[in-house]
Amino acid sequence: MAKLEAKREARRDWADHYWWSGDGVRLHARVYVGPDGSGTKPPVLCMPGLARNARDFEALAPHVAQQRHTIAIEFRGRGDSAYAKDPMTYVPLTYVQDVIALLDDLGIDRFATIGTSLGGLVSMLLAATLPGRLVGAVLNDVGPELQTSGLDRIRDYIGAGGSQPTWIHAARAFAELNGAIYPHYDIHDWLRLTRRTHRLTPEGRIVTDYDKQIAAPLRVTGGEAAFDMWPVYRALGSVPLLILRGELSDILARAAGEKMVAELPQARLVEVPGVGHAPTLDEPEAIAAIDAWLAELPTA
Repeated sequence: MAKLEAKREARRDWADHYWWSGDGVRLHARVYVGPDGSGTKPPVLCMPGLARNARDFEALAPHVAQQRHTIAIEFRGRGDSAYAKDPMTYVPLTYVQDVIALLDDLGIDRFATIGTSLGGLVSMLLAATLPGRLVGAVLNDVGPELQTSGLDRIRDYIGAGGSQPTWIHAARAFAELNGAIYPHYDIHDWLRLTRRTHRLTPEGRIVTDYDKQIAAPLRVTGGEAAFDMWPVYRALGSVPLLILRGELSDILARAAGEKMVAELPQARLVEVPGVGHAPTLDEPEAIAAIDAWLAELPTA
C-alpha cells in the first residue's frame, strides 16, 4: 500500500497516478489519500460508466476518502487515460485486465468497489476473476439483467455528437439529450454534469471527454447475443453489497433489483428517487446508503 501514500496537493484533494496496461496503453486514476491509520484498510475503487471519467466521483470520492484510501479510475479512452489503438479492446474484459494491472502496480490485495453502470459490470467480473479479493461492492444502476430499451438508447447516442462553442451551449445540448434522466435539474445542475463529462479542446470547442471509438464494439453484429451474467453476479458471494437503482431507470428494472437481493445474503437495494440511469451519487439518498455500506466493510 506504500504507493497509495501520495501527498495531497495544496490546490486539490487528489493526486494523479498513471500505470500501463498489458497492451501498452497509459492509464490514469485519481488517488485520494485516506485519513491517518487507514492504510491497512482495503481501499475503495470508484469506476465510472461507459462514457464517463474520474470526474464523476469529484464529490463522492473525497467523502469516501474521509474513511479510506479511494481511487477514481479512468478506463482507457476516457479522461486522461490514453485512447486505445485497437477500438475492439473497449470491452469489459479488457477493462478488468487494466484494473488488475493497477492493483498489481499499487500492491493492492483486497479492495472494495463503487461502480456505475459499466463500472458495476467490471466489479462483478473482478469478483469472478479474483476470488476472495473483493470485499464489498456498490452496483450503481446495473446488474446481471438489463433492459433492452435502455441499452438501445445508449447504443443510439454513444459515439455521436459534435462540439459546442461555450459551456452554456454544451449544457443545454446535454440537457436536451438527457432531460428525461434528470427531470428536476436546472441549468446549474446541467453545467455541473457537463463539466464532468466534457472537455475544452485546444481550438476552444466543448466536446465529450471520451474516444468516440468506444462505440465500436457496440456496433458489431451479434454483440447483443445473450451472455448469462447471473453466475458472475453470484461471485460477489457474501460481501457487503449495495444495489442503487434510479427510480426512473430504463436499464435496471425494479424486479431485477429485487431478484438480485434475493440471490445474495448481504445484498441491499436502495432506490434513488427522481432520477433515471444512472444516479450521479451526489443524491442524499445515495450518499446515506453508501455511508451505511462503508460501515459494513472489513477494516483489514
